Amino acid sequence: MERHPHHCTTGHRRRGCVSPLRGAVGCLGLVASLLPLALGCHATRVVAAPSRVTLIRTPSGGIQPQAVVDAKGTLHLVYFQGRPEAGDVFYARSEPGEEGFSPPIRVNSQPGSAIAVGTIRGAQMALGRDGRVHVAWNGSSRALPKGPLNPAMPKDSSYNGIPMLYARLNDQGSAFEPQRNLMRLTFGLDGGGSVAADDAGNVYVAWHAQDGSGKGEAARRLWLARSQDEGETFFGEVPAYGERTGACPCCSTRIFADSRGTVYTLYRSASTNVDRDMYLLASRDQGERFDGSLIHPWKINACPMSSASFAEGAAGVIAAWETNGQVYYARIDPATLRISTPIPAPGDGQDRKHPAVAVNARGETILVWTEGTGWQRGGSLAWQVFDKDDRPTPERGRMEGGIPAWGLATVCARPKEGFTIIH
Repeated sequence: MERHPHHCTTGHRRRGCVSPLRGAVGCLGLVASLLPLALGCHATRVVAAPSRVTLIRTPSGGIQPQAVVDAKGTLHLVYFQGRPEAGDVFYARSEPGEEGFSPPIRVNSQPGSAIAVGTIRGAQMALGRDGRVHVAWNGSSRALPKGPLNPAMPKDSSYNGIPMLYARLNDQGSAFEPQRNLMRLTFGLDGGGSVAADDAGNVYVAWHAQDGSGKGEAARRLWLARSQDEGETFFGEVPAYGERTGACPCCSTRIFADSRGTVYTLYRSASTNVDRDMYLLASRDQGERFDGSLIHPWKINACPMSSASFAEGAAGVIAAWETNGQVYYARIDPATLRISTPIPAPGDGQDRKHPAVAVNARGETILVWTEGTGWQRGGSLAWQVFDKDDRPTPERGRMEGGIPAWGLATVCARPKEGFTIIH
């Protein structure tokens, strides 16, 4: 599991928490064929079964891909490249019928202002009105502009004031506008932030941090900055949830806006040293107020460095997360916003982490995850397809060594009912 003792960016010492302060490094079980793609990208199509799952390596040797497919079938992709402690985020797209990706565009306007260390601090992406691309990421120690300083850290530390950064694609779709820090009141950024957007021009960026009202993990809260003009301007950050649950410093959050305009968030709490429960928040009023519920308890005296995922299908939204070495997904009832019984990945696995989920036009769900990854260590890629009634189908697979160090995978549904995994 990705955890290690150290001094966090939150300014306290905990067993199991992981932070940029540590520095960084630098088969299929089925018969498969390799297909060349543009820009040095390779695809692996599973031919035993017959499967509709296609595997694609992140372009140019990148890591931490995040993909979204728009209504026209265009695949939008962001990924990290460079030194894990200070690298860059790139954006590329693949139009319907194309095998390769467009020439990449750098997202961060300041070189080296993104971070990959810890796996869960990478860039996340959302599509808003008219398909505009919005990206948010945790800044590196070199990133500018800085955020408010953490009084628990030395003022001259390069890790003090690490910002939550945001950028959007310009009107022409040719470049990203200059990056902006959205942290005005909060400090001690850790874990991974997230971004969501809808067709009405609302953009949401979420992260967890402190505001000086207390100390330690229990004083951390989930914060939300909102825009109502497609990311042109943002209101100052406010607590997303009224209940004080704390927030696990080294776990990422995930925010998602569905086609109805409902906003969902997954995050891991830290109310005590050992209670690191998964919470689901939901808002029907564009983030003005969130209702929350504990959906999966977990007692562990460590920061498990977990991530989460959302996807939407015809029947509604699906959420995926990790608990105690296993990955799960569940459906959210659009009427009640209640979550169904969690469905685990079948079979035995070694330390399953970083779930990604997608739903195709037939209502089938694919759950993708990593196995055996750790601090500065890659692992295996695995996946399982479920039918519309959430029963496992024969379409499943595993790729030994498919995940590089600091890596994870993303997945999206293709227009013709297949799935594409990018790793």
